[in-house]
Amino acid sequence: MRAWVVRAGENGERERVALEEGVLVVGWDRLAMGDLAGSATRAEIRTAVAAAYPDEGPYTIGNWTGQLYRFVHEIQPGDLVVLPLKSLRVAIGQVVGAYEYRAEAPEGLRHVRRVEWMVTDLDRQEIQSDLLDSLGSLLTVFELSRFGAAERVAALAEGKPDPGRPDADEFAATLTEPAKLYEEVRRRGDEDPLTLSIRDFLAVWGVQRRYPATTAQINSDLEARGLVTVPPFTEGTLDSRVAVLAGGAEPDESGTSAVTRLSGGSGLAGQLMETADGALGEAVSYLNSRLSTALAGHFPDEGSETETVAYLVSNLDSANRMPDCVRVDDDVETAQTLMVLRGYSQLPVLDADGRLRGVVSWESIGRARMANPTAGLSAATVRGQEADGSDDLLDWIGAIQQYGYVVVRDHDHKVCGLITASDLTVQFGTRVRPFVLVEEIEQRLRRVVDRCIPLDRIRAVIQNPKRAARVRSAADLTFGAYKHLLKVPENWTALGWGINQAHFLTALETCRNFRNDLMHFSPDPVTDDQLVPAQGLLELLRSVDPQV
Repeated sequence: MRAWVVRAGENGERERVALEEGVLVVGWDRLAMGDLAGSATRAEIRTAVAAAYPDEGPYTIGNWTGQLYRFVHEIQPGDLVVLPLKSLRVAIGQVVGAYEYRAEAPEGLRHVRRVEWMVTDLDRQEIQSDLLDSLGSLLTVFELSRFGAAERVAALAEGKPDPGRPDADEFAATLTEPAKLYEEVRRRGDEDPLTLSIRDFLAVWGVQRRYPATTAQINSDLEARGLVTVPPFTEGTLDSRVAVLAGGAEPDESGTSAVTRLSGGSGLAGQLMETADGALGEAVSYLNSRLSTALAGHFPDEGSETETVAYLVSNLDSANRMPDCVRVDDDVETAQTLMVLRGYSQLPVLDADGRLRGVVSWESIGRARMANPTAGLSAATVRGQEADGSDDLLDWIGAIQQYGYVVVRDHDHKVCGLITASDLTVQFGTRVRPFVLVEEIEQRLRRVVDRCIPLDRIRAVIQNPKRAARVRSAADLTFGAYKHLLKVPENWTALGWGINQAHFLTALETCRNFRNDLMHFSPDPVTDDQLVPAQGLLELLRSVDPQV
């Protein structure tokens, strides 16, 4: 059994039909062939999509092909499906039928799968944050494959609580405050370092994202206690793991610190590499690769400025997910088969040590076989674009746009991920969404205030007379000023809204704080759960002021 998400349109336009008729519905109605039931391969679907949408680029075509192929062929009867609803709740059902094409149905409602809904109004708060984050993809059709998703969705469908990740760190949940973290590191010593995910590490301080202010506070707390994280907790995704070490402890009898002992070739380091879990092995390997001056760059001296949070290549999930690949001794047919099965345009070519030796693509195969019809994989392998996980992502956007991908390597120069143009589209689409949401809230507030409240009363909320004189409309107000403006009974009455003033002002203040947080850089995406208050306020404004 697998678990999937199938959305009901960007704005939930297919939601009512899906729930009332017991179907999953996707768009793409411009496909000339219509019924996709006879399309057995990705290549056939890709051809149909490319013909129907000739203005789209190859990466969009490939992305849409993958979604349609999943909807038609990969989703199976018995699989579970999650439908996010515009009410900020979710529906869960079980697929009971094969793909169908309804030629007589209205446009946008023709490609369907039958489903029996088991739950139609599950509160998102019943879903733990890691699984809820997975629902946030902008794709229409995608699989929930991480964190034991299928079993957890099944439990939710049966009315049971979300059991959480099967590999969840129950011990990390006990570290509810920094003092407990420090005590645990002291208790363990350097022979058994504490390792946990960055998500769990941040939770010790009661935060979910790495804003500069919270990062500075955590770094200050760590420095005061003589602790460091390896790798730095500012690198990687929220699910990356770090080791917490006593970096400031006195040297032992050999005259070395815990950090140096772990980074050197001592017996202890060797034992850790052999016996520790993957996270600690990664930490030790990281230290081995950054001796002397490199270590100084990651662990600042006392009194130095706090480490700056950057948006790194490793902050993308796909940069930390081993891609499909071929080896140097494989043949061209293996590469072609994988690219057709997966809908890929290119594949990394790796050596026996997992390092990049180049990339093979449809174009490179075509060029090689134009020169020699029997050309092998070596002839079809071309130089690949390769980034380090610690590189600034913004430096690679141009290359990803030009070539469509970049292969990601770790600190040992082994391939550990692959970022495509599609990954960037999803990532930055997720990041733009909160700003668009807040912008619409502000635009609606400006419009209704300008329409209903005279300029002299708008200016009255500005304490500084010179600043007040420069106000020409609501557009000159700060977001925080709306709360003070609408507190005034005369102004609130002028709006003519049949809603509770106190609840509205509370929601407005919550949105103001959310907006202020957005203005501070964080490498971590805003989750659907964190968007709920602002979405609720926007829906309220749309209801009381329905003008588009």
